[in-house]
Amino acid sequence: MSNAVSALQGVSETGFAHIKEMGLAGMVTLKADLGAAATKKAVKAAVGADLPEPRGMSSGKKEDGVAWMAPDELLLFCDHARADEVVATLTKEMGSSHHLAVNVSDARAVFTIEARDVREVLSKLTPADLSNLPLREMRRSRLAQVPAAFWMNGNNHATVICFRSVAQYVYDLLCMASKEGGEVGYH
Repeated sequence: MSNAVSALQGVSETGFAHIKEMGLAGMVTLKADLGAAATKKAVKAAVGADLPEPRGMSSGKKEDGVAWMAPDELLLFCDHARADEVVATLTKEMGSSHHLAVNVSDARAVFTIEARDVREVLSKLTPADLSNLPLREMRRSRLAQVPAAFWMNGNNHATVICFRSVAQYVYDLLCMASKEGGEVGYH
């Protein structure tokens, strides 16, 4: 059996912002009726978190959590080694309720951005209006030519998720947007 490795194996670069690929991260997509009691119970059993409000995120046990992705979709976060266990728990708890739970950990890449104001980096790459983006609100958009999701953990820290197949492209974009001297000062 092969060893799991992240898309870019923890590469990082520092300009006016520090960009880092975060390595292996567990992610499970759950498509279901988000208003159903079975969904709420299953998510709580799997990661210890309540269902978030639309576009929101909620924290669970340890570093587990849940992000709202669409009216019928959640993204659950967990340790990479636990992702299959989370899928199994969701499947068991959902019972006969219509749902789809899939381990998407190895299909995604995760980056962090740390800067005095991370909006300086992201605003160069996304059409999303970041001026009023609340902390820990999941935003699905694009970075240049590819789909991505991101949220801000604070004014100086953001997390970006993209498909693994475009990880190098996204990393290069983030690094180019954070080159020393490239601050715009808009935010």
